[in-house]
Formats: sequence, structure tokens, C-alpha cells
Amino acid sequence: MANGSLSVDTEHLFPIIKKWLYSEKDIFLREVLSNACDAETKHQRLVSLGEAPETAPDGYRIDVRADAEARTLTVTDNGVGMTKDEVDTYINNIALSGAVDFISKYEGEGGSGIIGHFGLGFYSMFMVADKVVMQTKSFRDEPAVRWECDEAGTYEMTDGERTERGTEITMYLTEDEAGYCDAGKLRSVLERYCAFMPFPIFLHDGDKEEQVNETVPLWQRSPSDCTDEDYKEFYKKQFRDYADPLFWVHINADYPLNFKGVLYFPQRKNAFDPQESEIRLFYNSVFVADNIKEVCPEFLVNLKGVLDCPELPLNVSRSYLQNDAYVRKVASHIVKKVSDRLNQLFNQDRETYEKNWNGIKPYIQYGCIRDAKFAEKTAGVVLFEKASGGWCTLDEYLDGKTEGTVYYTTDKDAQSYYLTLFAQKNLPVLLFDTLMDTNYAQYLEGKNDKLKFRRIDADLDAVRDGDGAADAPDTAVLETLFRKAMGKEETGKKDKKDAEDEPSPVAFVTLGAEDAPALVAVSEESRRMADMMRMYSLQNGQEGFAFPVEEKLTVNLASPLVRKLASLSPEDGKAQRIAKHIYLSAVLLSRPFRPEEQKEYLTLNQQILMEL
Repeated sequence: MANGSLSVDTEHLFPIIKKWLYSEKDIFLREVLSNACDAETKHQRLVSLGEAPETAPDGYRIDVRADAEARTLTVTDNGVGMTKDEVDTYINNIALSGAVDFISKYEGEGGSGIIGHFGLGFYSMFMVADKVVMQTKSFRDEPAVRWECDEAGTYEMTDGERTERGTEITMYLTEDEAGYCDAGKLRSVLERYCAFMPFPIFLHDGDKEEQVNETVPLWQRSPSDCTDEDYKEFYKKQFRDYADPLFWVHINADYPLNFKGVLYFPQRKNAFDPQESEIRLFYNSVFVADNIKEVCPEFLVNLKGVLDCPELPLNVSRSYLQNDAYVRKVASHIVKKVSDRLNQLFNQDRETYEKNWNGIKPYIQYGCIRDAKFAEKTAGVVLFEKASGGWCTLDEYLDGKTEGTVYYTTDKDAQSYYLTLFAQKNLPVLLFDTLMDTNYAQYLEGKNDKLKFRRIDADLDAVRDGDGAADAPDTAVLETLFRKAMGKEETGKKDKKDAEDEPSPVAFVTLGAEDAPALVAVSEESRRMADMMRMYSLQNGQEGFAFPVEEKLTVNLASPLVRKLASLSPEDGKAQRIAKHIYLSAVLLSRPFRPEEQKEYLTLNQQILMEL
């Protein structure tokens, strides 16, 4: 028999373990089960090397039993076991770790890697227990060992009664932690932390036993061995979502990164669905932490999935993740894999890709703006919705050219008349119905100064009929009438040069004879500035302030009404009323009336109707 106090490098270690070693007490079960898996892995490795006989005909397994009456929790494995000397070296001397010696001896000969936290992880049991009894027998032909330790660190080591290879650990739970004897709670903790450990784990509940883990998780399998249904089932089970994911990315990175995982793009329930990434971090199939955003690029905020990173420490902290070069490389590799997957889907099944595009569009657009490499890899598969229906890429819209003008609408209903004009000319129009659409367009303009995006009410020259008719009316009278109608007469100028330098609020174009007599053209630049200032004001709680937008009245010289108006005198009251009506009608096709315009339009209509 051997008695003593544990050999440690730090005084008062147990109080530290109880209070500060882990942020969640549930993790003690992960540590105990991880150690059991290590013991199984070690024996498996030794058998493969011919250094241990195969004595597990029924396979490796770990059993978890709770006894509510005795207030005990027992974990049993049939792994490598320990001799008395090994217990003394690896358990009684906390500062050492048995796995360190084992790895240095065998890791170079290949294998699956070992968690190896026999050090402080072993003593995490004392977060919930005031006494621990371990019965262990080595695969070597040596006596079994019984080891008992209390929460003060005082242990007793004697010959044990165990006859089979392996280790049995019994934790005598404190009164406050008796809840771990409840089968429901125990199952929940095991499913959270041990669901994918590499050896079968059985939870015993009375006479029943239930396997609580999947020994070969989806991400550890080859993608060629996984079906679409496998991926969908895994996603729904892990993230409790009833809807299928849009698509997924299976990562199996080898040298130099060495990590695996499966990442999903979930469906958005609606436009206002707040999507947040949910990445679960594993270490050789051992659960480490939930919602680790640091290992994904910040623009892919909607990703859900699992990553298994054996090169990260098991007790990883967020500050570590934020500053670790390996983590940054992982994030960079994820960007590459996501872009590769997008290209694959686009090229192999464009119909499905188009159907799912709206669900991922904002993240891909934002990703292109934020990450130059991502933008370069995905430029050819970013889709734009056509106002007439269907989808196209920028390259398809420009017919393979790298420069030109792209026309878009932000509201098909409000800009329906303009859409009609563009349709008559067979000019395709894109639908930009989100703020991110317009932000992405401006980003593309910044990358290529020969590429311009113009809303359809900003450039009516695109729908004009050639160079105009030879018998076009004189525009001098029309300019005077429409300036007055707009309230922008040429008054108060210091000299003629001032008047010439100021851009005219009236422009002339030849459209169809049946088209509107005039339309309002909105300056693209001033409208973008107004939109930007409006968003800035809303973010700062300054609602309701209207920013001015430069509008120009574009008069259709082919309109019979405009031609008639050109033959009248600018001083004619009837001509002035007609010009005003044409102007307000054009405003009505462009935007909602302001209160004063609404009143003026009603009064004007009555006056004109009374003259009939």
C-alpha cells in the first residue's frame, strides 16, 4: 500500500481546478471520456505495432453508469490500463502527462493522434466530486491497482481487484452535483461533448444501455462516401433546423493546415431573418466549444457547421483564436473552399444554383467587397436578377465585354414606365432591390472605371430614337415654358455667362410619338449621395430629413402635344398650364408627389378640364 499527497508544481492546485480550470463544469465528463478514448487508442496502436496482444474480441467500448442512491458516476474502458509505476508517474505527479511520453515514442510511426490530457484534465473530476476511486489493470501481466484520492489531494494506492484490462473510474459526487446522476442530464452532456468520440460510448439507465455517440462523424468520412441525405440529416440534427441547407462545403485539408469540417449555408426564412454563424469546434472529434466565429471569415456570418482542428489546444480561448496564425490560415482556406464550391455548383447545376442564389447573395456580395481573393475567385458566378425574369452574370449582361453601362431598377412598380421604354429597345434591366445590390455595383465601378451602373431613370439617352427628327420643333419656347413650370426661370443672373455656365434643368430627346411628352431624369450621382446621407442620418437617429436630388425634365420632341406647345407663345396662359401639367405628370411617373405638388396638380386638372 502507498499513501501520500500528490506531487504538483503549484500549491493549492485543487481549489484552482474547482474554480478556474474550466468555465463549465460539464466539461469534466469530456475530459474523463477523452482519457478513456486515449487509453483505447493507445492499446489499438500497440496491437497494430505487435507490442500488445489483441484481447478485445467484442471491440473497444466505454461504459457510463450512474447510481443515484450512492451518488456515484462511473466510467469504464477496456483500453491500455496502467501499472502501479504508471499510476505513480502519470497520476500522482500532476505536472506530467502520460500521453507526452507515449506520443514521443510512437507518433512518428503513424496513427490517428492522441488527445493526451492525463494531466490536469484527469483532475477536472474534482470540480464535481469530493472523492475519486480508480481501478486499473495494464495490458501487461502485472497486478491491478486501486487508487483513491480525496478533494484535498491525499491519495491511497493499493492492489486492485480488476481482472480485465482497462480502467474504471468512480466519482463520488458532491451533494450539489448529484444532478449528474440523472440519466436525462447525463445523456444531454454526453451528446453535447462526446457525440463524436472515436470509440462506442454506452450510457446505462437501469437495465437499458444506449450508445450516445457516432464513432465516425460525417466530417471524418470521405466526401465520396457521403450522400446528399447524409449531409442534410447531419445538418438538421446538429442545428435543429427543419429546412434543408442551401448547400454545403466538405473540407478535408491536409498539409500544411490539417483540419476537417463541414460548413453549411442555411436557408433564410425571410428577408429579416437574423443570420448568425454557428461554428462548433472539435479537437480530434472531441467537442471544444460552440459558436466559434473566429475560425471563419467575418463576411460569412451565416455559416453553420463543424470544424475539427487537431492543431489547436483542447482548452482554447477566444483571445488565442483571435491572435493565432493557424486560425487565420484556416479562415483563408475556408474562403478558398467556399469559392471553389460556388464555382462547382454554378458550372454543374446552374438551375439549382439560381434557385438558391437569393439566400446567399448578400453574403457573397459582401464577401467580394471585403475580400479581394474571394472576389477574384467568385466574380464569374455572382448572379444578377433581371427585371424581366431570370438571371445573368455581369459577363453575360455585357456580352463578354469588360466595359459598358449596366442599367438597373430599384423598384419595378414605381419605375414601370421607364421599364417599358427599355423593353421597347430590348435593353436588359437588372433588379437591385436591396442596399447591398447598389453597394456591390459601386464596388464594381471602383474596380473598373470603364464600367458604369445607371438606374433607368438616370439615362434616357439610352432609349432615344436615333438622332431625332429633321423637323424637330424649336426648343427655345419649350425651354422657357418648362423652366417656368418647374419654378426655375432664369432670373437674378449677374451676366449672360452665369446663365450659360449653369446646367439647364430641361433636356430634349426624341422618343416615340406615343411615349410620354416628358419624363424626369434623376442624376445618378446626386441620388447616390442622397441615399448615403439618408442612411447616415437614420443610423444617427435623424429621421425625416429629405436630401435634395438633382432632377432634370427630359422633354420628348416626338410627342404631338410637345410639338403643339412649341407653336404657342411662352406668355400664353394656356401654354403655361399645359407645360405645368406635362411637368407634373412626368414627376408622377418618377416619384410620389410632395403635398404642395399634389394640391397644384388637382387644381390644374380642374382648370384644364373647364377649358374643354
